[in-house]
Amino acid sequence: MEPRIWLIGGPTASGKTAISLRLAREIGGEIVNADSIQLYGDLRILSARPTPDEMVQAPHHLFGVADGAEAWSVGAWRRAALPIIADIRSRGLSPILVGGTGLYFRSLTHGLADIPAAPPETRARAEGDFEALGEVAFRTRLGDIDPAAAARIAPGDRQRLVRAWEVYLAAGRSLSDLQAATTAPLAANDWRSVVVEPPRETLYARCDARLAAMFDAGAADEVSALVARRLEPTLPVMKALGLREIAAWQAGEMTRDEALAAAQQETRRYAKRQATWFRNQTPDWPRISATTAEDQWRQFLALSAP
Repeated sequence: MEPRIWLIGGPTASGKTAISLRLAREIGGEIVNADSIQLYGDLRILSARPTPDEMVQAPHHLFGVADGAEAWSVGAWRRAALPIIADIRSRGLSPILVGGTGLYFRSLTHGLADIPAAPPETRARAEGDFEALGEVAFRTRLGDIDPAAAARIAPGDRQRLVRAWEVYLAAGRSLSDLQAATTAPLAANDWRSVVVEPPRETLYARCDARLAAMFDAGAADEVSALVARRLEPTLPVMKALGLREIAAWQAGEMTRDEALAAAQQETRRYAKRQATWFRNQTPDWPRISATTAEDQWRQFLALSAP
């Protein structure tokens, strides 16, 4: 039997890193990053990438491998991760994927639709149709060709409504049809999963403490160096939690304390969104709800027993 693949997900500051490191030491596994910001080398501190001391405890992959000027998509991450997973297994070891980017896990367990990029004129046409029709009529028309998307997309989510329509215009098939035709690259019996989800008050306290430690450990220097590069603000790395607030502090628009409080609040909100995603999208994954590292490990062992 081939070595088991482990998927360890959950919101930021939940305790995923400690579990993955201990598991890697126990079984001789190798850790693969599944966090969209930890990919980038520019923000080791602000992205909460494993420390140098942690990284020497087990082989790590896909941490700090991208430059901030690059825009990695889910597909780009999956193309990089799959050969690494295969190589680790070929050496008789277990890949341990850990991170908070739920779509990365989903691309492995459910597949990733091969959706063609819409040319600019098609995108402009879809945007124009939305402007002319309004959301209600636009959603009704989308429902004629893609009822699943029309029902699934939340009210007010213009971006996803327009995207679903432009995919139909570009591909001649609905977005839902393209997504349904995907094949998961990981067989269901090849992997085990857990979501680390401590109580909300514990999670929020950890988020606050982590941000304070980041401010003390030099996150501002990372932000200063990145801002000096004058990268496009739409790049993924520029959306890192805390970056906007630290940049505002450095520009004299906030005090340090104001920046820290704002970054902590935004991180708590993000952690809540992550927890909601995992709750909705991975309801069958076992949950680790303990609060201390030792209790989380014990709960992991109990959940992962054959």
